[in-house]
Amino acid sequence: MKETELRFRQIHLDFHTSEHIESVGSNFDPDEFAETLVNAKVNSITCFARCHHGWLYFDSKRFPERKHPHLQKELLPQQIEACHRRGIRVPIYITVQWDHYTATRHPEWVCLEANGSLMGTPPFEAGFYLQLCVNSPYREFLKDHTAEVLETFPTDGLFFDIVWPEACACRYCREKMLAAGLEPSNPEIREQFGLQTINEFKEDMTRFVRERSADCTIFYNAGHVGPRHRSVKDAYSHFELETLPSGDWGYIHFPVTIRYARTLGLDCLGQTGKFHTSWGDFQSFKNLPALRYECLRMLTHGAKCLIGDQLAPDGRIDPDVYRLVGEVYQEVEQKEPWCTGARPVTEIGLLTPEEFTGGEVGALPDAIKGATRILEQGGHQFDVLDSTSNFARYRLLVLPDHIPVSAELAQKLEQYVGSGGSVIASFASGMDEGQTRFTTDLFGVTVVDPGPRDLNGKLVRGKAYERHDYCEYIVPKDAIGRGLPQTEHAMYRSGMAIQAGAGSDVLAPIVKSFFDRTYRHFCSHRQTPSSGSEVQPGIVRKGRCIYFSSPIFSQYNDNAPRWCKLLVLNALELLLPDPLVKHDGPSTLQITLTEQPSQDRWILHLLHFIPERRSMELDVIEDVIPLFKIKARVKAPRAVREVVAAPEGKSLAFRTEGPYVSFEVERISGHGMVSLELG
Repeated sequence: MKETELRFRQIHLDFHTSEHIESVGSNFDPDEFAETLVNAKVNSITCFARCHHGWLYFDSKRFPERKHPHLQKELLPQQIEACHRRGIRVPIYITVQWDHYTATRHPEWVCLEANGSLMGTPPFEAGFYLQLCVNSPYREFLKDHTAEVLETFPTDGLFFDIVWPEACACRYCREKMLAAGLEPSNPEIREQFGLQTINEFKEDMTRFVRERSADCTIFYNAGHVGPRHRSVKDAYSHFELETLPSGDWGYIHFPVTIRYARTLGLDCLGQTGKFHTSWGDFQSFKNLPALRYECLRMLTHGAKCLIGDQLAPDGRIDPDVYRLVGEVYQEVEQKEPWCTGARPVTEIGLLTPEEFTGGEVGALPDAIKGATRILEQGGHQFDVLDSTSNFARYRLLVLPDHIPVSAELAQKLEQYVGSGGSVIASFASGMDEGQTRFTTDLFGVTVVDPGPRDLNGKLVRGKAYERHDYCEYIVPKDAIGRGLPQTEHAMYRSGMAIQAGAGSDVLAPIVKSFFDRTYRHFCSHRQTPSSGSEVQPGIVRKGRCIYFSSPIFSQYNDNAPRWCKLLVLNALELLLPDPLVKHDGPSTLQITLTEQPSQDRWILHLLHFIPERRSMELDVIEDVIPLFKIKARVKAPRAVREVVAAPEGKSLAFRTEGPYVSFEVERISGHGMVSLELG
């Protein structure tokens, strides 16, 4: 059952079950359990050794007191045995930093806030979210528990859950900081030490596991994968991207995360849930179109699929849930031959501000979300990068709003442009960390002054105000304004005060309002109208670089002005007139391109589902709106001998137009694939 490559159709089966519920596992039938999975086309399922309540679901020799007090049948060993007989992998779940049993019996192992209070759920609130410290003796218990799992069961993989950095002030962390010459009273030191601690824990635990298992998969879950994982990626066998769109993550989290994670060289698994909302939402069902979209979108980005579920306390697997899962996984199974070994084909590198500003579940930087939305809606093929990524793989880089450029990064960018690359930057990108000056002359601009301040003397540039108090206006002209009237367009966030230098071309000027909106002077309900007076450049081009003075990507994430999107897409067309893919479909059509080198073919994915905000809390998808007669052009690497609709196997008429292969897709009902068979 051991294998290194992830499977495509997986389940993550939660089982956090209170000690106040009796008859746990009473209706569990191992054959019914496994056959239900087989019928739903599931070929891997993560099952529980220990849950957030701290209970074990097997007879433990080392920790018999931790076995769930009302467990009537050993779940984990029977789940593994029944699934293995049917060829289904069973990675094993182990909770790490949330364990109610341990936290309530060993409060000295719980992380401390700076004020001395325990970190996590207060004593009179519901929840098992007290955060355990891995610098405490708890780590030794974790190792003993993990060793028993590995010794007791044929372990396909280990899923360690809730493994993230905390700025802990417990005595174990304080002692370690002081021993290392660090000052624990400094909040920044505690944060840095928290990251060092969790990375060291992952490396230590992986070494511990590898001494006992050379080939089981290993993953540490924190609900998000981002640039801080680069330095510790060797502790992982793969990445599982927990990103339930109906939970805290939203629909934008997955494309940002997968576009970064896949550049780190590990196999990636997307993770959504069958829940209408999120984990622990018992007896709820995601709409079938939504679940189709979420899983098929994983395939389009080169990821495998995982659906989260939660087993009822009696241990009986829900047949209705797996009828829903089966409808989706049957389609995934049909499409796997065009996804196995597939890797994305991209030409744009989008640097993420998360490297500098941080980014967690539901809290990714505005600029990376706005930039991802624009590039996806424009049909562009791109990866998300950090400053240490290999830029040479890309024809164009985008630095959205908040990418500080050190001397080292400035040199790297200048070498990149000198080798033929192009760059789009905006607002504070290209400046030093303090946003006082540009550290490179690539963009042909300099800072004139810090810009306007509010009545208390605080800088307002780049900030969002409810009534657009410091709005300015941009006048798009010529090619940069294609598709827009040549008049003032509101830029709701105030931009950087700049001037253009010699050798630079101003593509669009900024026009000021009559005055800023304060209690001293205001006009109408929101921003003051345009004064008609041009005050500075708004978009500047120097050679193969284009700079926007406005935080245009954050602005697009705020409220999606179409003119902001068109200005960026027009800039891309100026610098990248021959993109990998062109199509005549709507902006709701998501286009991705992958290649299967072993099959000598490229695959164009066409995905069309429309999330709607039909409630106060979350976006939903209820309907599939088909598209017809979509014309597409792909810039193939060499001659194409056949264009085939997959998995239907229908040959499509095509013609070669310069570097492009042009064809028409008759119908897209949610998701379509076109295989370009290379000659």
